[in-house]
Amino acid sequence: MSNDIIKKFQEVKLLLNNNAYAEIKANNDTDYFINELIEYIEENETDNYIVTTDTIRNYQQHERQRIHESIKENPKTREIRENQETPYEITMDVTNKSYTDGDIKDLNKYFNNRFEKLKKIIQENPEYNRVEDLKNTKTNIDNLHVIGIVNSINNTKNGHKIIEIEDTTGVGSVIVLKDNEDLLESSQTIVKDEVIGVSGSTNGSLIRADEIAHPGIQRRIMDKPMDFSAVFISDVHIGSKQFDENAFNKFIKWLNGNYGSEEQQDLANDVKYLIIGGDLVDGIGVYPNQEKELKIKDIYEQYEEAGRLLGDVTDIPIIISPGNHDATRLAEPQPALTEKYAKDLCKQKNVEMVSNPSMIKLDNINVQVYHGRSFDDIVMALNGYTHADTDKIMKLLLEKRHLAPIYGERTPLASEFEDYMVIDEVPDILHTGHVHINSHVKYKGVHMLNSGTFQKQTEFQKIYNIVPTYGQVPVIKRGTMQLLDFTND
Repeated sequence: MSNDIIKKFQEVKLLLNNNAYAEIKANNDTDYFINELIEYIEENETDNYIVTTDTIRNYQQHERQRIHESIKENPKTREIRENQETPYEITMDVTNKSYTDGDIKDLNKYFNNRFEKLKKIIQENPEYNRVEDLKNTKTNIDNLHVIGIVNSINNTKNGHKIIEIEDTTGVGSVIVLKDNEDLLESSQTIVKDEVIGVSGSTNGSLIRADEIAHPGIQRRIMDKPMDFSAVFISDVHIGSKQFDENAFNKFIKWLNGNYGSEEQQDLANDVKYLIIGGDLVDGIGVYPNQEKELKIKDIYEQYEEAGRLLGDVTDIPIIISPGNHDATRLAEPQPALTEKYAKDLCKQKNVEMVSNPSMIKLDNINVQVYHGRSFDDIVMALNGYTHADTDKIMKLLLEKRHLAPIYGERTPLASEFEDYMVIDEVPDILHTGHVHINSHVKYKGVHMLNSGTFQKQTEFQKIYNIVPTYGQVPVIKRGTMQLLDFTND
């Protein structure tokens, strides 16, 4: 390969210095890069005979300017957006609401708040309007209703399931008998630390479950009217060698009305909001040996590049929530990105930084944004679930009414006084990311979508056979899902 690189430049009577050679060799698509660089030199630097890193910088700046000129907003799109209103309201944001010191008292307050919030939701079901305290279940009771938080889940040697639950008064052991096949099957998706309701009977020792209730969501008879379109992306991973900048530039070009078929351009003109659900950049030190996969090795420069790439979108709100690769605290809920790292983005007038998770009202549509780190815990806890099953995972989280029900596993959760991960209000759209795989399904009237990625397959993903759906962008067009693919010409 080394000789091939040198030979290609020698064929056009150009020499390489060592630093330029090293940079060209490190490029992901060496052949394309060399051809484009040579073409640039022949057209713009005809008196240059030695290729240096300065030559490469000049070429890169030239490319950025060329792309910028092609991306700039279409006059028709600008006129439409100048005359449209884009009202939105941040209805839930935890930024600057973190008061925990991390001691045991905070942890108790956190779980008590989770329990009370979810108990209240379960009690919206008339059957659970009146429930028994667990401390009172030590005698025979035939018609029993209790609510508790799951402490542990075990299977007996006889094939039964024992679930220990706890409320503010005590603990109780719930048995799901193997003969109750439907209930035993549905109980397979119960996880630690979620809140459930149980109806059945007790002999003073065990609570025999006849039914297990989750907080759940009600099916909507009618959809809310939506007279605009909104775009959802996440996991852009700017700074990674695998970031598909070409596809992202096409996406921005489309958003500005300059790319795609006439129908696709009409769709772009209907877009009023861009929501970014975490991992805008690849970050630094997120996992071992990450530096080997980084094109931009400085976190400030990664966000500077993000500001440049998003800087051509000026007439619609861009709402950005962080993920586990972003420069904010790792524990969820994560506060919004700040000027300390993302200075250019924070100064952009149409950019709004929000927490992870957050709830945003776009006109009349409620959007729950959650990056999706807890998906890792669900996959580890439940048999038959993989990272590709994002629709099944989102359905579970909605039914549990909690974005990260499992405490103490891979998803770090801050023990706040209030559990902000509870889904207090059922959204119209649940927007997630993290797993890099697009999905969309409508469940009980809620659009559940995962917005894929702009990062091609990494070495880590190859090990686990995760195939990302990169460069594919979901758009909710007036209540209907569309997926645009920017990886093809």
